[in-house]
Amino acid sequence: MLTDSLIRKVKPPVDKKAPDRYNDGNGLYLHVFSSGGKRWIMDYRFEGKRKSYSIGTYPDVSLAQARLKRDEARKLLSEGVDPSKAKREQKDIADGKHTFRFIAEEWKARRDDQSESTRRSDKRVLQFAIDAFGDKPIDQITPAMVVAVCQKEEQRGNNEQAHRIKIKCAQVFRYAIITDRLQHNPAADLRGALKTYVPEHQPAVTDIKRLPALLEAMDNDTGTLATKCVLKLASLLFVRHGELRYARWADIDFETAEWRYTPPKTQNKTQVALIVPLARQAVEILKQLQPLTGKYEYVFHSHQAWKKGVISDGAATKALHRMGFKGEQVVHGFRAKCI
Repeated sequence: MLTDSLIRKVKPPVDKKAPDRYNDGNGLYLHVFSSGGKRWIMDYRFEGKRKSYSIGTYPDVSLAQARLKRDEARKLLSEGVDPSKAKREQKDIADGKHTFRFIAEEWKARRDDQSESTRRSDKRVLQFAIDAFGDKPIDQITPAMVVAVCQKEEQRGNNEQAHRIKIKCAQVFRYAIITDRLQHNPAADLRGALKTYVPEHQPAVTDIKRLPALLEAMDNDTGTLATKCVLKLASLLFVRHGELRYARWADIDFETAEWRYTPPKTQNKTQVALIVPLARQAVEILKQLQPLTGKYEYVFHSHQAWKKGVISDGAATKALHRMGFKGEQVVHGFRAKCI
């Protein structure tokens, strides 16, 4: 066993890369380096693997303190806990890496296969939970805390939002369990705690007798050519509004009358291209736009939208409002079935 007087007398090794080791017993060693530095290391085995646990430097950590830390580590081993892992977790907690906020941000960053709109939606929905308990360690969050955030939205009449918050929180909790920072998912205990939510369809003109009025209003609209064209194509092609706004000229083949592209939702998953046949009317609409935006990447290029380079998400919606169809028709509603 070591003594303080012996440690003070120890001289650093000369011309040696590896440190000299001095055994104090029960796995505790003092490593003495050629630079003169001295470090306490505990060697141990966990789940059949040889590992080492750094206790600190001498004289910052005295011999007595090193033995105390070794005994604490051996107690953790007797309880089936890896002391090195426990030390890392304590550091993570001190650094805020075990908070709901940190783990939620980490989870979002790993979802790089999601579309931009999905990432924005995740951020917006999770912000409700982050504002409520984001700075709490994730293993201290209770089902009551989660349901309180959800019910607050219910009281505002936002039942769909309440369910989205619960779903996103559950996904973050599952990620924390997978990364070994949580044992139980608090959101799993919320079944029956929220009001039943019945999804509502997007507003759409589905009466065949009303449809001509909508098409005529689109023809007579006084908005920009790009806005009129995006609405007309939406009514012909039945694709998602976001996919249509980001249509690229390179993906459009006038000879075969086809638009081939890979939707963002499948881009990093199946890589399957979607083939959209272009009717004669759709080709005519695109050729109307070609002199205006043909030299740019996107069909619906916009000089005003300097961040994204295409017309805004709300441009077509505002046009429908201007035509008198507010609450009756949205762009996504063109995908609905007329009866």
